[in-house]
Amino acid sequence: MAATQTPANGHQPPQRPLIMRFAARSDVGRIRSKNDDSAYAGRHLAVVADGMGGHAGGDVASAATVLDMIHLDRGGYHGDAGTVLADEIQTANSLLSELVHQNPKLAGMGTTVTALLLAEGQLHFAHIGDSRAYRLRDGEFKQVSVDHTFVQRLIDEGRLRPEEAESHPHKNVLMRVLGDVDASPELDLDVLDVRPGDRWLLCSDGLNYVAGHAVERTVRETKDLRECVETLVDLTLEAGSPDNVTVIMVEIVEETPDDVSTAAVDVIPSTSTAAAVPAAALKETPEEAGNAAANGAGDAGAGDTRDAGPANGTNGSGAAGATDPHLGEHLSAEVLREELASRPHELVGAAASAAESGSIPTIAGRTVARRAATLLTHKAERPGNDAEDTLVPLKPRRWVTWTIAASVLVVLTVGLWLGYAWTQTRYYVGESDSRVAIYNGVSQRLGPIGLSTLETVTEIRMDSLPPFSQQRVRQTVPANDLYDAQRIVKNLELTGTTSPEEDCATPSPSPGATTSAPAPTESAAPAPAPDASPAPASPSPSPTVTCEAVQ
Repeated sequence: MAATQTPANGHQPPQRPLIMRFAARSDVGRIRSKNDDSAYAGRHLAVVADGMGGHAGGDVASAATVLDMIHLDRGGYHGDAGTVLADEIQTANSLLSELVHQNPKLAGMGTTVTALLLAEGQLHFAHIGDSRAYRLRDGEFKQVSVDHTFVQRLIDEGRLRPEEAESHPHKNVLMRVLGDVDASPELDLDVLDVRPGDRWLLCSDGLNYVAGHAVERTVRETKDLRECVETLVDLTLEAGSPDNVTVIMVEIVEETPDDVSTAAVDVIPSTSTAAAVPAAALKETPEEAGNAAANGAGDAGAGDTRDAGPANGTNGSGAAGATDPHLGEHLSAEVLREELASRPHELVGAAASAAESGSIPTIAGRTVARRAATLLTHKAERPGNDAEDTLVPLKPRRWVTWTIAASVLVVLTVGLWLGYAWTQTRYYVGESDSRVAIYNGVSQRLGPIGLSTLETVTEIRMDSLPPFSQQRVRQTVPANDLYDAQRIVKNLELTGTTSPEEDCATPSPSPGATTSAPAPTESAAPAPAPDASPAPASPSPSPTVTCEAVQ
């Protein structure tokens, strides 16, 4: 109920509870491939979260945070609403850290949070990051939040003029954020007075691409909340919208009997199912939630699905949505949808996609009211176990990992096989059992695997070769093919060397001798005449004898 004391400004307190009327919209924009923004608006809670962390985790961070906070959409806090709001955001921060611990690929992800909680005639404000909150009251349009950016710090220190901020190269650098950055992030917290007729604009920084005066004029002149958010998002898209954009418009009003269905958006299709799990289960303790689920699901185990409607005349037994008896540990998609369907609200962006696909944040070992993390692993069970692809995956898809591993293995196998096939086209001359031998392959080894086989062992003994040739054969003499290896062996047999061009040449005869005439014997050689002059030497070149010529 509203506060009973009279505010200092003279306004009389409202006689009926104050609630929010609201409208929300989120758009991926013109450039981005996915929406990292999430937002929720209800009768008592409005929150915008702008996720960051690239492809891996921006949408995960914002969806986890928003879905973890939706249970705050109620009015009775008995004076501790501000503490509960701050604690819940800190809890969401720790859960994001747990999520990163479970899935290191999400390291570095984070999200902004800007939230309003209307409880007991007061408006509790919490903010971190660069999403914004504006208030229109009595004709004054004012930004209530302060950007936690590097540029804003420069402005606060007098080192930068506000008009220079939009063109600054580091205007998007955040100094404070929720997520895998700080174990205890510093939040901006405040308790604000509230009046019927106040209008609030909560938005992600994607709206910054619309001129400030255009935003203010739209909020002032557009009375219908739905039309206002549509116009603001359309203006952003017309401006190019390089970022995701999310807008919530809230108006503070006194509750009427008709407000129960104001601006409600059903996340699940309306069905004739009986409510196996009460909507209040999200606010129960683990024991209460477990008992409620046990009563609703009977002896069914986790993952059990049954037809909707009461069974055997008992109220709620076997109803759809009782997918897990341990609601204190796991929050099923159906329970979340029942909770959302129990009150008017709007859920947009990545959080809405997660809820619609059945991919919702849960964490084992925590109360339902403080769920979130191990994101998107507990899907709602459906009759027939029809599986749906999750929009925002928590853990890496195993089939992708196995496919990559198999591809790498195939490439390695093919490469090794081609390499081995090439070695089998080579030959070399080496030693086997103290004899010269020919090997097929190469002399190297691949670990314990030899890359050559013995082709043939010759009759040439190693000790019959000159020491230099023995050393060369023991070190192996490579050959281009089998014929080349046989030629090397023939050279070793005839000359004791491996290279016919360098080692098999015979010395050239002395000048004056001819290679065609046999060497004269001592008895047959005629004595030269004393006065005879020696004949001039033949000009023919000295021949070189090769091993092949000797054959």
